[in-house]
Amino acid sequence: MPLFGDIGTVFLMGLVGVVFTLPVVLLPRLFAPRRPNPIKNAPFECGQVPVGAGKMHYMMQYYAYLLIFIVFDVLSMFLYAWAAAYKPLALGLTSSWLVTLFIGMLFVPMGFALVLAGRRELW
Repeated sequence: MPLFGDIGTVFLMGLVGVVFTLPVVLLPRLFAPRRPNPIKNAPFECGQVPVGAGKMHYMMQYYAYLLIFIVFDVLSMFLYAWAAAYKPLALGLTSSWLVTLFIGMLFVPMGFALVLAGRRELW
């Protein structure tokens, strides 16, 4: 029997990550010189003097496509895990029908998002 088990290994790796990250973040705060200067806090654009306002309006015409990509990117990861561990269910249905139903249910909000993407006055 392993010493920690599966979940203990995950927590151990998280602890190792925190232990190695904290000194990198905290030591410069303790030992770095603090010399405030208004030039250090000024905005810059690749070393050039900034031109125009710092905040501007971004076009959101591709926002719906971005949301669709994020949803289906996560879906593809779950589908890959499902395909790797494929087993027929005891219900008489194969899990492929359930996955097909799940994907089909996602096409309704995807179609709605595509309709909204065509209506630019909303963005």
